[in-house]
Amino acid sequence: MASAILLRGKEQRVYGGHPWVFRSDIGKVEGEYKDGDVVRVLNDRGKFLAMAVYNPRSQISLRILSRREEPIDSGFIRERVKRAIAYRRCFADFNSCRLIFAESDGLPAVIADKFGDVIVLQSLCLGMEQFKTDIVEALVDELHPLGIYERNDVPVRELEGMVQQTGLLYGQVPDRVEMVENGVHFWVDVKEGQKTGFFLDQKENRAAIAPFVKEQRVLDCFTHTGSFALHAAHYGAKEVIGVDISDYACEFATENAKLNHVEDRVRFECANAFDYLRSAQDRHEQFDVVILDPPAFTKTRSAVVGALRGYKEINLRGMKLVRDGGYLVTCSCSQHVLPPMFREMLQDAQKDARVQLRQVEWRTQGRDHPILLSSPETEYLKCGIFQVFKL
Repeated sequence: MASAILLRGKEQRVYGGHPWVFRSDIGKVEGEYKDGDVVRVLNDRGKFLAMAVYNPRSQISLRILSRREEPIDSGFIRERVKRAIAYRRCFADFNSCRLIFAESDGLPAVIADKFGDVIVLQSLCLGMEQFKTDIVEALVDELHPLGIYERNDVPVRELEGMVQQTGLLYGQVPDRVEMVENGVHFWVDVKEGQKTGFFLDQKENRAAIAPFVKEQRVLDCFTHTGSFALHAAHYGAKEVIGVDISDYACEFATENAKLNHVEDRVRFECANAFDYLRSAQDRHEQFDVVILDPPAFTKTRSAVVGALRGYKEINLRGMKLVRDGGYLVTCSCSQHVLPPMFREMLQDAQKDARVQLRQVEWRTQGRDHPILLSSPETEYLKCGIFQVFKL
């Protein structure tokens, strides 16, 4: 087995528990290997640090699997899958659940989401691709799904030297799967929808809006297929408007409203959310609750300043649309926008909007997306619920 030897001082990141080693931190690799192989990770004095998959093509060249010197084989992978599922058995509803959350579950760059009886799988690094069959077999043994579908149509795979691909891995998978989340029914397009078909990370945050939306008028911007909007209706909102720029998303959201028999109280408008917020402000509209759940405004650190400008614009306008004493639910899934940055942006926006925000809750992703204390990258979702008072 080959050994990757780190430059002096670069082992501190590994000692700290971080699961990545960057290409620039590696001094040399001794022994024969092929891209994606498991290697031993050593410090510059030859001391063992970890077992990892190695891909010199990737900026994240080493992805750590174990800090013990042990075989990384089928049995090891199966135990990791079993451990991930055992954790979720403590609290999760397996009708809608992230089963595997990559590094947080000790399975780097591997994602598995369960919608109803179907599992959607992603393996986004070369080193873990070789274990895909083991992961599928372990998921089948543990959960006996109707089918498992591969959604590896992700550009990052090409950076790893892999092709993008989708397809059936096990059983049978219909084009659409019906899923229940917090009592709300959704059609999920597992084959063509964004990422794995649905954003499960907001599940607990969507449930958290229940006390604030009953008999209220609610605006849900960036609604996608209606997740927050339909939760608002489910929890008793009298009127809900969902806004998304995608015709496909709005059509899908409308079907989901009919599935829940709330189409008399929920409508979806296809529009740019920035434009909609601006025009609603011009019309002097007021809502009891405004929900902002945009897609990531940046994928890189270099674009954070521009992303924060975008977040400030939608939040400032959202605050102005909330009636005195109403509520703002505001989110960011941009990994590079850290929680202190997001809170500072909100402080700037409230000042310009001439409102006072009173924090009700400050939340992150659900428990099925666990956070590693040693890896800030695993805590990416920010969700604040605030009461808004006019000044």
